[in-house]
Amino acid sequence: MSDKKYIVNSILINALPSEIWDALTNPEQTKKYMFGCETVSDWQKGSDLLWKMNYEGKEIIAVKGTIASIEKDKMLAYTVIDPNSTTIADIPENYLMVTYCITKENGGHLLTVTQGNYATVADGEKRYKETYNNGEGWMPILKEIKKLVEDTNIE
Repeated sequence: MSDKKYIVNSILINALPSEIWDALTNPEQTKKYMFGCETVSDWQKGSDLLWKMNYEGKEIIAVKGTIASIEKDKMLAYTVIDPNSTTIADIPENYLMVTYCITKENGGHLLTVTQGNYATVADGEKRYKETYNNGEGWMPILKEIKKLVEDTNIE
């Protein structure tokens, strides 16, 4: 694998940054597009960020991490790992970083998601391929966020 390996996807959303931010941080919104997972955090730098879901009748933590950087309505960066993995050790070196950036563009706002660096984590190539998913990466999720936020604006 190369020195750096990231997945980067963007989508233009016709909404205010605060509306996009709500979709990214409000547990009632996240479970609508993130496979039924809702976020649990106090949204402070250094705080835990858990993605909880109901799986076969039990509440589980599907993904966990820590908020690395946060600027309301603009940027959120957090680490992630699957705590249920039996093959990847839950150590800092195996966490990936996910960053959401909201920037003004063409009368709307561009939401860009960057995830990586797959080149530095255990099973990086496999994890990259699973996330990249035939070239789609985060696009299916971004499309759902766009639909959620823009449909909310119409009501």
